[in-house]
Amino acid sequence: MKILYLVIPCYNEEEVLPITKEALKKKMEDLIENKLISKESKVMFINDGSKDKTWELIEKYNDEDKLFTGVKLSRNKGHQKALLAGLMTAKKYADIVISMDADLQDDINVIDKMLEENNKGNEIVYGVRSSRKKDSWFKKTTAEGFYKLMKIMGVEVVFNHADCRLMSKKVLEELEKFNEVNLFLRGIVPLIGFNSSIVTYERDERKAGTSKYPLKKMLSFAWDGITSFSVKPLKMITALGFLTVFISIIMIIYTLVVKILGSTVDGWAFIMVSIWFIGGVQLISIGLIGEYIGKIYNETKHRPRYIIEKELK
Repeated sequence: MKILYLVIPCYNEEEVLPITKEALKKKMEDLIENKLISKESKVMFINDGSKDKTWELIEKYNDEDKLFTGVKLSRNKGHQKALLAGLMTAKKYADIVISMDADLQDDINVIDKMLEENNKGNEIVYGVRSSRKKDSWFKKTTAEGFYKLMKIMGVEVVFNHADCRLMSKKVLEELEKFNEVNLFLRGIVPLIGFNSSIVTYERDERKAGTSKYPLKKMLSFAWDGITSFSVKPLKMITALGFLTVFISIIMIIYTLVVKILGSTVDGWAFIMVSIWFIGGVQLISIGLIGEYIGKIYNETKHRPRYIIEKELK
């Protein structure tokens, strides 16, 4: 039987963690009892620099029951890096790892489906939302728009898949070779290859606490995903530059024709609009190029993506 580790990133989750702990305890015990996973399987909570009592709760659960273990990062590094820290730590002990959010919005019963798919020979199993009926119109529109935009930009992502997925030790060993600082696991994992499959589930409401992904963070995450995996925005700047030059040539010809015909044109407003337009395009272009240069700068420093302060056994 395979050793399963559930990797659960946590940031200020003291309100929901007791509920999560009980639900996962029952699920893991059922899986062990039914001999679907090894008795050495564990739930690993990753404390991403929480400011509340999240880590104290994790230590308490570990003292009470060795089914639970934990990793404490030295400071807040963000969801993706905390998740990676958990995956790389769990890789040392587990045959397969499933990552899920701490808020229990991911249906824990999807674990059974993932194990079935893994037993069929799939090294990666993606958990995909079956629908977004419970989302607001704005949330649904922006989320689905993000996946469509990523596809247009040439980034390979699984539609409506977040970070609920199963990966084998083999996959995690390959994932370790990806050294980028600007992490976007939803884009990296499909690049690894191997046999993969999809299981669907209904995403539930958060059991307690508040979302750690407000609109600002969601937009930042989406932007990181695009700029980390696609150079199409740079190509769009080039295309816009050629379009601007083409329009400028037309305007030069128009101006010469008007001058030859001797027409008097009051062009002040048009000139001002043109200057502002071209200036705006230039600033946006420089800013976009700066984003890519900034990412290159971060990558070349080779700073550690996370630092583990403490690991529970």
